[in-house]
Amino acid sequence: MDHHANKASCPDASCSEGAAVHLHCPSPEALEPLARALASVVRPGDVLLLHGPLGAGKTTLTQVLAWALGVGEDQYVSSPSFALLHEYQGRLPLAHMDLYRLADEEEVEEAGLLDALAEDRLCLIEWPQRLGSLTPSVRLDIFLEPGVGGGRDVILVAHGDDWLQRLAGVAVQLQPLADQDAG
Repeated sequence: MDHHANKASCPDASCSEGAAVHLHCPSPEALEPLARALASVVRPGDVLLLHGPLGAGKTTLTQVLAWALGVGEDQYVSSPSFALLHEYQGRLPLAHMDLYRLADEEEVEEAGLLDALAEDRLCLIEWPQRLGSLTPSVRLDIFLEPGVGGGRDVILVAHGDDWLQRLAGVAVQLQPLADQDAG
């Protein structure tokens, strides 16, 4: 896994220096260290927004993060495209939303999905642009893009002071891997 700049698409100025961590994961398995690092810092009430095109690895990242949080093999983690929401029990409750089939924030509200943003669980949301003005101000945005040879380019963007501090901790955990890849 190596750090690099501006490979994944970050659509706004929030990817400025100091607010973002840039990674390249050469295979789906290479998402595991990222998932372990995230699992060490997430808390109940956190919201992680997963951005990227179809096939970018949003559900794969959710699977490895769920396993890093102790979600057992008896709880198969899959895309909630049709159900809209799947919930899992691990070290902390996990809500996984997929808003792909919804048009906008009004449909998100009508589907009753805002309740999943409760403070007692971690919430991962695929296709978060559908949230519109309902997007939480304190969150971690994760941008995934398919890369060369089946890899993934990933940008993590912190929103809120607490996430800025925790993202710095994630970067420190991932640095030995980046150093190893560079050498």
